[in-house]
Amino acid sequence: MSPRTGRWMPVGLVALAAIPVLAGTTRLVEILGGPELIPTDPRFAASPAPVVVHVAAAIGYALLGAFQFSAGIRRRHPGWHRRTGRVLVALGLAVALSALWMTLVFPSKEGTGDLLYVFRLLFGSGMAACIILGLAAIRRRDVARHRAWMTRAYALALGAGTQAFTVGFGEALFGAGVVRTDLMMGAGWAVNLAVAEWFVRRPSARQTRSSRTRAALAGSR
Repeated sequence: MSPRTGRWMPVGLVALAAIPVLAGTTRLVEILGGPELIPTDPRFAASPAPVVVHVAAAIGYALLGAFQFSAGIRRRHPGWHRRTGRVLVALGLAVALSALWMTLVFPSKEGTGDLLYVFRLLFGSGMAACIILGLAAIRRRDVARHRAWMTRAYALALGAGTQAFTVGFGEALFGAGVVRTDLMMGAGWAVNLAVAEWFVRRPSARQTRSSRTRAALAGSR
């Protein structure tokens, strides 16, 4: 990755997160007693707690997490990167666990079915597992695996941003339907995870992985 590309990566990630962040903020304002700027979801009225936790944690995780991918910030401010990383572990687990909480507690949204229910359980659990594995890796000082697992976790967290495109284009091309919608929602997570895997396994990453790991370990001594 070129330095110029690396500088623009946080901007691109924030842009991808903009749709779910704005929608989540609007929903949070509504739940806390503000105006109803988007259609009310009656499922949340009886048990708003998991929604509040999920939205608040997701906003922080999406926006703060984007800047963890800036190589320049990591080099110039390693202490900030480590401190923010600790916060992001807590926020990320809150996002994943509250997503599982909502999936298990709330009835399915109208127009979705059992397949999306399974996807949410699978990818929510996967995000939590990636964060835990990433934390375990950095405790072993395995920087390369830490970055790989945290990249996968962040990709899954931004699934809602990509779903705005997969569902929008999918319905335009194939029409609406419960199974189609479920598959197009699942495609959002799958696309992000595929991009994350490419990012982790790209040739330039493999070539520089060992040198970056040595530099990071030397700087932590």
